[in-house]
Amino acid sequence: MTHHVAPSQTPVRWPDRLCLPLRFDAAALAADLDRCDRRSWTAHFVQQNYEGDWSALPLRAPAGAVHPIMRIAPRPGCTDWIETELLDSCPYFRTVLATFACELQAVRLMRLAPGSIIKEHSDFDLSAEQGVARLHIPVVTNPQVDFRLNGLRVDMAPGSVWYLRLSDRHAVTNGGTTVRVHLVIDAVVNPWLEDLLAAGTVKLPSEI
Repeated sequence: MTHHVAPSQTPVRWPDRLCLPLRFDAAALAADLDRCDRRSWTAHFVQQNYEGDWSALPLRAPAGAVHPIMRIAPRPGCTDWIETELLDSCPYFRTVLATFACELQAVRLMRLAPGSIIKEHSDFDLSAEQGVARLHIPVVTNPQVDFRLNGLRVDMAPGSVWYLRLSDRHAVTNGGTTVRVHLVIDAVVNPWLEDLLAAGTVKLPSEI
């Protein structure tokens, strides 16, 4: 199998997508989301990258950040992170985060409304090879959500856990009538996470 190559000069160790050997309870995830939905979601600040409604709620944010944008979009190089008040009312999200035996940086709920599009783009620093792995856990989704990574669809079921190399080109369309919300975790790569990535499974569209 040929793996897609990241656009940086960093040697590639892992495929662009991996379904990790973890699984969380979809109903419990959705129940915590219901508690969070009472809060004010913050629109993603890079408006040229999307059409419609793409927004976020922070569960881990930079220490001292007050402005809503700074809480969901930390400056590069941030090293001091705190849990936000949202976790106080979300016991299952807290359980999920405690499962990861590695340092966690930003953790957010990211919501894409029906009919909304995240345009194709690349996040140059989001690859495990560069030290931080972005992990996606679908909380709620629908069959009309089309997530493309390097042009190939990634179908992710609620409760599954995925590593996605988002330094590669990717885009998302929510063609359904319900929201898509993912729990998005930026995890620092350590030996525990390297072992988890090594145990992951490459699932291409024909295999899902």
